[in-house]
Amino acid sequence: MAEDEAVNPIRPEFPTARVKKIMKLDKDINKVNSEALFLVSCSTNLFLRFLTERTAEVAAEKKKKTVKLDHLRTAVKRHRPTSDFLLDSLPIPAESTQSVARSATDRDHSRPVADKSAPAGTRRIDHFFQWIFHDFKVIRARKMLIPLKLFHLLAER
Repeated sequence: MAEDEAVNPIRPEFPTARVKKIMKLDKDINKVNSEALFLVSCSTNLFLRFLTERTAEVAAEKKKKTVKLDHLRTAVKRHRPTSDFLLDSLPIPAESTQSVARSATDRDHSRPVADKSAPAGTRRIDHFFQWIFHDFKVIRARKMLIPLKLFHLLAER
């Protein structure tokens, strides 16, 4: 009976070369075993399915047919392990962006110093702080770093 059943191998849905390239972005990883590559690819697929299902549930609760970033943000907030590392990586909602821009222009008008572009060969000080913030997120999300990078890569498609 076991001989009669055809075995369908599980194949990752993501291109293995791209997954391997993303995994190698981590400085600590030099070589990637084929089994590890398979498991990371499959776990990323499961993670994205889970996130998609939760986001669709939120959209259905709000009686919407189109899934939006706000639905994804709500789904991430509801699931504590996901919100620990993913919430900081999601884009800021449009309303918050406009209010931040408004408050920034209000601040700029009250300040006499004009924003000047940095001379050639130099960087602004805030560039340094962007990298500190990025490294903090990487350290905080170390366990889910590779699926997070895959999530961003697939979101760009």
